[in-house]
Amino acid sequence: MAYGLINSDTMADSSGGIMSPISSVMRNRIINGAMVINQRAFSGNPVNAYTVDRWQVSVSQTGKISAAQSTTAPAGFYNSLLLTSLSAYTVGSGEQFILDQPIEGFNCSDLGWGTANAKTVTLSFQVYSSLTGTFGGSLQNNAYNRSYPFTYSIPVANTWTTISVTIAGDTSGTWTTDNSAGIRLNFGLGVGSTLSNTAGSWSSGNYSSATGAVSLVGTNNATFYITGVQLEKGSSATGFEYRQYGQELALCQRYYEKGSAGAGSRSGDNICYTYINYKQEKRAVPTFAGVSQTLNANYTDSAQCYQAGLGSANNSLFTWTSSAEL
Repeated sequence: MAYGLINSDTMADSSGGIMSPISSVMRNRIINGAMVINQRAFSGNPVNAYTVDRWQVSVSQTGKISAAQSTTAPAGFYNSLLLTSLSAYTVGSGEQFILDQPIEGFNCSDLGWGTANAKTVTLSFQVYSSLTGTFGGSLQNNAYNRSYPFTYSIPVANTWTTISVTIAGDTSGTWTTDNSAGIRLNFGLGVGSTLSNTAGSWSSGNYSSATGAVSLVGTNNATFYITGVQLEKGSSATGFEYRQYGQELALCQRYYEKGSAGAGSRSGDNICYTYINYKQEKRAVPTFAGVSQTLNANYTDSAQCYQAGLGSANNSLFTWTSSAEL
């Protein structure tokens, strides 16, 4: 007996609303958009450094901004990323303060950017700031010579605002489709005139934000919270794609992983050796911290490392981090 066809793209919930597509996998090209993964436990003044996983703060001057994971969040979320201005700084024409996430080319190659078949995308997120006005950001390619500045409005201070920005795909330029950065998403926190341009269209050049956008670092103690960041194919925003914590952590560990290792030792040389087995395959051959040297490192399986000065005791324990960030 036939019961009809099911549309796998949209289904109605019990109240008649449209649910998120159930056939989509990795609909959201942003990793850790809900700011829940924080392997570094970062809190402080970032200097071109990653904060919560996959989110980097790039600055032209140190000591002007701080970043920390926060539990201030809108309904449906538990965490956000909090950025706080530490002074009233006038940004120079060639300076920038941005929050950014580079999206790996493998994760956005289907968008076809740089071709006649370039797909439209929609960026959505939730934001809360002590400042009001027109804020800015941009999408860029990895060569920093194609940019789409965009604007969004925060009309009421200290109130969560849902933002949606639709962007036609770029039919020009070179957009990498491998394990390097395919698309760079920037949120401007204070960007000079040289690195800003008119919002709403693609242009040749390196632009991190839109002309005339609010500068967070221009007001002492100004705050900016962001969460629920999603970049998806299509001309309208759908509900945020929640992933299980373990899934989100595994996605982050492709770029950064931390752990501890017990090591045996070679008699008399005070050097302990170990093999580190990655939980996730790395984007590229990683760099290590917390160990003296890496031997035979690769990105698919493991690395042989050693730590000097641990004495002759077996099973000495040391911690390590492995980074293959974009």
